Amino acid sequence: MSVAAQPKLEPGRVYRTRDLAEWSANAPRLAKRLVQEGELVPLAHGLFAHPKKGRFGVVPPDDRELLRAFLDDTPFVVTGPDRWNALGLGSTAVYAMPLVYNTKRSGVFELGGRRFKLRRVSFPETPPAEWYVVDLLEHADQAGAARSELVKALALAVSANRFDRTKLRAMGARYATRTTRAVLESALA
Repeated sequence: MSVAAQPKLEPGRVYRTRDLAEWSANAPRLAKRLVQEGELVPLAHGLFAHPKKGRFGVVPPDDRELLRAFLDDTPFVVTGPDRWNALGLGSTAVYAMPLVYNTKRSGVFELGGRRFKLRRVSFPETPPAEWYVVDLLEHADQAGAARSELVKALALAVSANRFDRTKLRAMGARYATRTTRAVLESALA
């Protein structure tokens, strides 16, 4: 009978049960043992974190690491009020959970005690600020700003060269609905 090798787990990293298969033929049993030993903390079904110790105790994994493991290393982008408010266009939204665009899942998921709203939609691999502007216009009702006020603020920002007109049009053409494209064009006019 062979004994499973002691895994070399990285502090703060999130693992799926199958990630443990390199150390054991029975990954679920290994996960259960590591949870009992305090080496892993369960976050969701089949998802575990190796705790990272900080000055004041255990530090939970960051959102990007949680999402990386949950979405199985597929592309994703975190958007929502934090990003929209940073654009300086007048939105002041506060949202209970991050909005995550991805290529794998849709729905609201609780991971490690935090909730995420996932939407399976198209998005650029490395979104420029102009993409977040289009995203904000798409979600104006959730952003705590009237669309007409966003259009005025965007027109001022574009005239001050804070955003690239060409990129805005390209992002709108690729990722916006027809209604949002019309709103975007009125801001660029």
